[in-house]
Amino acid sequence: MADTTVITLNKGRDAHLARLLEGLARGPHPEACVVVEMGANPAPLPELGFPIRRVHLEAAGLPLARARNAGRRAATTERLIFLDVDCIPSVDLVPCLSRDLDAADGLICCEIRYLPAGTVADGWTEGALRAAGHRHPVRHFPERGLARSENVGLFWSLAFGVRATTFDRLGGFDEGFDGYGAEDTDLAFRADALGIPVLFTAGGLAFHQHHLACDPPLQHFSDIVRNAARFRARHGLWPMDGWLDAFATRGLIGLDWRDGLTVLRHPTPEEIAATRLPADRPF
Repeated sequence: MADTTVITLNKGRDAHLARLLEGLARGPHPEACVVVEMGANPAPLPELGFPIRRVHLEAAGLPLARARNAGRRAATTERLIFLDVDCIPSVDLVPCLSRDLDAADGLICCEIRYLPAGTVADGWTEGALRAAGHRHPVRHFPERGLARSENVGLFWSLAFGVRATTFDRLGGFDEGFDGYGAEDTDLAFRADALGIPVLFTAGGLAFHQHHLACDPPLQHFSDIVRNAARFRARHGLWPMDGWLDAFATRGLIGLDWRDGLTVLRHPTPEEIAATRLPADRPF
């Protein structure tokens, strides 16, 4: 659709990216898709009938805030849709979020359905993804229209729309959040302070493709601890408290919810491996 850009980030997930782009190609096309590559030597991209712009960001780790800001800078439209690379858009996601952005100024999240392993194969259909996808247990979406979330901490960056002028007014994502964790919650808290709501929409879906994951995400231990401390210094409360509590239970950090946390040790490779979720867990 004219005046809508989809922005996604990729680091070694070329198969996921191919299905995201295939999903975009099945619906009304965005004006462009910006792919921010955080790794080297990505695979060539297909011709799908709409422009795909690649932005190369040389960086170690997962500089999510910096990469999303780079994607915004490469976009030339007023309507922006941020879509994580492991998400397949429904055929109506782009038009629905585009209409929502015309109607309301906010951070507009669409529903995510989580797919079990092995769900997506060549020749996949949206009907099959809808049937297989699991709803999130906490985030509830309206049957029609838009609903304001009273808990801005429920904002998620997997699939959301925002006006470019609003994104710029917020200053984008805070690149001081380096790596994984809390950069999206910080954006939502800063938006709320400026009267910009977090909105849930009934329109459009994104289907989360299964991949290896850990609970708690010990592979991101250092990022989470560092970013949690930055968030608390700014907003006065701890984000990702369930993960921090799990770190403390494992003896990785000393945690005082009032006074702060201390890193006692880092997780071992064996501890990280032990937290990997089984393939039949959707999230």
